[in-house]
Amino acid sequence: MNIKQRINAFVQTGLFIKRHFNSDLRIESEKTLHEGLNNLVEMAYLYNGWFIKDFVEESLRNFGRMLEEKSLQNFCKDISEPKKQKTVAVIMAGNIPMVGFHDFMCVLLSGNKVMLKLSSDDNVLLPFFIKLLDHYENEMSSQIIFAADKLSDFDAVIATGSNNTSNYFEYYFGKYPHIIRKNRTSLAVITGKESKQDLINLGKDIFLYFGLGCRNVSKLLVPKNYVFDTLFESVFDFKFVLDNKKYGNNYEYNRAIYLLNADKFLDNNFLIIKEDKGLHSPVSVLFYETYDSENNLKKYLVENTHVLQCVVGNGPDYIPFGYSQQPVITDFADNVNTLNFLVNL
Repeated sequence: MNIKQRINAFVQTGLFIKRHFNSDLRIESEKTLHEGLNNLVEMAYLYNGWFIKDFVEESLRNFGRMLEEKSLQNFCKDISEPKKQKTVAVIMAGNIPMVGFHDFMCVLLSGNKVMLKLSSDDNVLLPFFIKLLDHYENEMSSQIIFAADKLSDFDAVIATGSNNTSNYFEYYFGKYPHIIRKNRTSLAVITGKESKQDLINLGKDIFLYFGLGCRNVSKLLVPKNYVFDTLFESVFDFKFVLDNKKYGNNYEYNRAIYLLNADKFLDNNFLIIKEDKGLHSPVSVLFYETYDSENNLKKYLVENTHVLQCVVGNGPDYIPFGYSQQPVITDFADNVNTLNFLVNL
């Protein structure tokens, strides 16, 4: 199948997602597809207690925005059909809903075959969208292989995991062309001049997907003597996270540990804010450090570039508050251009 057909399959899938969230646009012939997706959204939560309906639907809306025709065509403008089609193994994480979709999409758009190793934490939703792609362009399924327990007969690897699993990936897959991703996280730069709306939007960066994504803000850089009262007030509407048993257990556990250790922390009964040099805060906890000059701030960001996925804040070099979990199609994880890697295999 040619690039035009591949793009069309993803464009039509994006339009389906938009129709799914706007009943006025729905097509009668797709009624059972929409019902099926609704059932799978419910099922995803049964398989993974972090995947509440609101957050799964937020993820799907983001993909709907990403899969617009103009964006896809521009994204693929430099793609030429591979002289020899390769098979690319994609080992997916399962921390947030369909987190590996962008890698999956890039492999198919590049004209290569994809061998999927789904995470047991996120193996419900993507198969539906694979069937949907095939519904719009019925040769798509011939380009997709679901891997058995052991990967074999592939030419390149894209693997996403923790720092520990990355060592395992390097050992087993290092001899192949590869992209192997480790733990990253995101932070927000606070100046003290933020509006109330900025801080409300920051709540999305912190709490979407319960903070489990590498694009979620897990740390703040704040000026010395910063007062957190307005921030606590601004994120109050996210208190619903405590209704989730997994989040609630994490909150209670971390709070108990800090109390036992006599650590200093701030607490609003669903979020703990603690001064800490670490970048990767536990679920329900937001770390912070202070800075005393613009130069020190820039130095910190430069020194930690290799472990930061996003930097949120006001300013031309930052992602705007509220948008860390709304990547566009050209936002590549770890700033490694996946499509270029695939086209040049």
